[in-house]
Amino acid sequence: MNKYQQAIAQSAVTTDEGAIKDAVARILEKCGENDTPETYKKILGSIDLTTLSTEDSERSVTAFTRRVNDFENEYPQYPHVASICTYSNFAEVVEANLDVEGVSNCVVAAGFPSSQTFQAVKVADVAMAVASGATEVDVVMNIGMFNDENYEDLTDELIELRHTAKGALLKVILETGALRTPERIRAASILAMYSEADFIKTSTGKIYEGASLEAAYVMCQCIREYHRNTGRKVGFKAAGGIRTTAEAVAYYTVVKEVLGEEWLTPEFFRIGASSLANAIVSSLEGSEVKFF
Repeated sequence: MNKYQQAIAQSAVTTDEGAIKDAVARILEKCGENDTPETYKKILGSIDLTTLSTEDSERSVTAFTRRVNDFENEYPQYPHVASICTYSNFAEVVEANLDVEGVSNCVVAAGFPSSQTFQAVKVADVAMAVASGATEVDVVMNIGMFNDENYEDLTDELIELRHTAKGALLKVILETGALRTPERIRAASILAMYSEADFIKTSTGKIYEGASLEAAYVMCQCIREYHRNTGRKVGFKAAGGIRTTAEAVAYYTVVKEVLGEEWLTPEFFRIGASSLANAIVSSLEGSEVKFF
């Protein structure tokens, strides 16, 4: 058994699907107490506002970024989003147009969404994005390597991307819809954290099924165990198909119940979404708002 298999084997996080479903059901009973304007504001401030379209252009990303600037002026009573998330080639566009202090410049990079390209290309993509102004980088774990149990090359690649990102946050996407089982989600979570990820993220939202509460529960349990073992706090990001306020509150509640209040800040909790911000603002305003 190598060190990677040993780290996975030593985990006490449950992979029993029935136990996980029961635990999530119990947690969801507490959603009502979090269904409040204060929670909505916390969620709004934790959103990675995302545009990842084939039709994205310098003009469209400029307009998207300036809309975030406008929000601070038109809704000063609410927090701004945590970041603007674009393809890596638009990092410079966001950097040139973003005026709101505290909103990060996030990109997807390194062969997103499949992670299927040369490692040198992945490294160059991350390096160029950071040089262009990106302060957060989301990359996809190589699921092919994971399936082959080629854990050494997988973790070596992620560690190199972590070091290439330098001071930028590195979020590692597990693509839980491809992993499918709790056992595989647990193993991928451990490997990503072992590889110095700042966040572990559920999904790309592009190919496979997006986030699920059961996957989120397993990942948060892994984060809690890792923190107890190492003292290092790793963030959690849910992405892929989270569109309504009720769905966002459910993920918020899972994080709160498993990891605690200290994780419920943009430093350690994010939701990647394109339409959720409008839903949250609509819930706060009590009427439909289509701002973004």
